[in-house]
Amino acid sequence: MGIKVSSFGRIPCGKETSLFTMVNKNGMCLEVSDYGATLVSLMVPGKDGALTDVVLGYDDVMDYWNTGGYLGATVGRNCNRNGGANVTIQEKQYELPKNENGKNNLHSGPDGYDRKVWDYELDEENLSIRFSRLSPDMEQGYPGNFEISVTYTLTQDNAVKIEYHGVCDHDTVANMTNHSYFNLAGQGKGTIENHEVWIDADGFTVIDAESIPTGEIRPVENTPFDFRQRKRIGAEIGADDEQLILAGGYDHNFALNKKEGEMKKVAEVFEPESGRTMEVFTTCVGVQFYTGNFITEGSNGKEDTIYQKRYGLCLETQFFPDAVHHENFQSPILKAGEPYDSTTIYKFL
Repeated sequence: MGIKVSSFGRIPCGKETSLFTMVNKNGMCLEVSDYGATLVSLMVPGKDGALTDVVLGYDDVMDYWNTGGYLGATVGRNCNRNGGANVTIQEKQYELPKNENGKNNLHSGPDGYDRKVWDYELDEENLSIRFSRLSPDMEQGYPGNFEISVTYTLTQDNAVKIEYHGVCDHDTVANMTNHSYFNLAGQGKGTIENHEVWIDADGFTVIDAESIPTGEIRPVENTPFDFRQRKRIGAEIGADDEQLILAGGYDHNFALNKKEGEMKKVAEVFEPESGRTMEVFTTCVGVQFYTGNFITEGSNGKEDTIYQKRYGLCLETQFFPDAVHHENFQSPILKAGEPYDSTTIYKFL
């Protein structure tokens, strides 16, 4: 038991980074880094008891620095997309960094939380680590000094619990997520198209040609987006559907059948060959289901594995993307002095 601390390498600015390893009574092993408060590795038993790493990632910090892709990273101050790269808070418009060769903002821009080295506190008895930092006023273009923390806990019943907390001295946007890419057969073990997925959502947010939500919440019924009964990802991913064509597969926010703050099971993933099941619980109102459509072809992952398109899936819990521009979406604006709290659990069976 306890938490092992080891070097994860040095980033170009000269800062050293660390890797933290914890193992529960069942042998399940979680590794996280203070660089990006990143989930690096997750060794999970299959039906035969063999442990396999089920998240995509890299072997050292410079691979994360150079390659990016948000693999396993904590994303904030605002995850997902912002149309037009701006936000209006207290009747003042703030300009945000634009995507390279684009006009929108993705995951808060190139200087996001995934690129920061976080402070940390260890709780070895409870197999928990709390990452924290001050996001200063106007970082990424957002107002207010935002004191934030992300706590990872490895439970004895094979779950990874991720808790977000923050307080800001100015009204701001607070919408954080974890960007892990899961492959329950094992990282680098082929596409996730044979994984079976269930999502408790009657609707999804429709996107335009730049993957920005239009404001429409479309019923999933009679569409390829209906995962209310568990089905294979590959069953309809290639359907002649405008939304799938625009995103190159699934890369959409699902409007969960729940209230904000209510902890509820919202999704399940099953991989038949390994027998692994992952359940997702969250307090959030939305989840971005992404099927790795734009994973860089032939990128080098952990242990010399080569990643390809659709080698991992993401279930990113969140407020709806571009919610600041749609009155019918729940607002991610955090009032000054009020707490921001969000919890997501990935449990393995």
